[in-house]
Amino acid sequence: MIRPFPSLGLLDRVFMILFPSVLFLLLNGCASVSYYGQLASGQLQLLHAREPVQNVINDPSRDATLRAHLAQSQKARSFASEHLHLPDNQSYRLYADIGRPFVVWNVFATEEFSLTPQNHCFPIAGCVAYRGYYSQSAARGEAAIQRLNGMDVSIGGVEAYSTLGWFNDPIINTMMGWGDERLATLIFHELAHQRFYVKDDTEFNESFATFVEQEGTRQWRAFRELAAESGARLKQRDQFIKLVLDTRSRLEKLYAQPLSAEQMRERKAAEFERLRREYRVMRDGQWAGDKRYDAWINAPLNNARLLPFGLYDQWVPAFAQLFRQVGGDWLRFYAAVEKLGRLPIAERKVALKALVEPQ
Repeated sequence: MIRPFPSLGLLDRVFMILFPSVLFLLLNGCASVSYYGQLASGQLQLLHAREPVQNVINDPSRDATLRAHLAQSQKARSFASEHLHLPDNQSYRLYADIGRPFVVWNVFATEEFSLTPQNHCFPIAGCVAYRGYYSQSAARGEAAIQRLNGMDVSIGGVEAYSTLGWFNDPIINTMMGWGDERLATLIFHELAHQRFYVKDDTEFNESFATFVEQEGTRQWRAFRELAAESGARLKQRDQFIKLVLDTRSRLEKLYAQPLSAEQMRERKAAEFERLRREYRVMRDGQWAGDKRYDAWINAPLNNARLLPFGLYDQWVPAFAQLFRQVGGDWLRFYAAVEKLGRLPIAERKVALKALVEPQ
């Protein structure tokens, strides 16, 4: 039975009722009914769990820390629409506790000697470089199958995602463990996906949302008269990303060489050891022993582990340059982004590259 939501729009309630049927009608011949079934049931569970944030804040029987955290989130939510010109709807004005640490787990996969992700195409989102599961065990099962097929595989837990305006997306308990500012950045990022999204171009979409998140957070801090985020911390993040992207570049060149599988495997392993070595030199020297990225660098490395870096960061400098070109005007910026998004993908990449090259 569908629970009534007086504060939600009629269209949202209709989607809740029709979503499973519509989803199965959109399946193509190669799609797995069981896979799409778990997508439908997972999304419906999330929709059922929603309640207005203000109801939680006003309920003295609820956890005081949760209520305070949500109260701060609503200030960031209002800032997102009023100052960043992100969609003004019920998204992130609702709360859902789904009783687990991540809302979905994404499975990334590449061939052993390739950095090209295994893409998956969906009726609404288009083609993306991962496959999402609402169950961690299901994600692990998919990863195990891919490994048996000789693929490089990585699993990543996701705190939040956007339904691109199809539903009123809630703040989820999975988003609550990072502090008020981290929650604000997640809201900015996910609302950016609602503001504009191009089918079949993950690098464009994620880089755009990441730029909005970063610039939005900078402006959010300034609005509250807080000091800018530590320059040293930002520099460390950028240096770490550069190390990973440099490794990707070297691997791409390696995989283009006419080598035997055994030689390729040895040189691939050497590149990952070089990444670890260069990281430790940087950590112990320039970073004075800061071990922020130790857990990531010490875990098993493969091609799939590198994929999110290219997806989420590749074009951030291009969007930053575009933002400067329009004088920091958000509406003009979004118009320019939409113009880029209408280009054929090859022309779009040329235009993005041209934005970065003058720098």
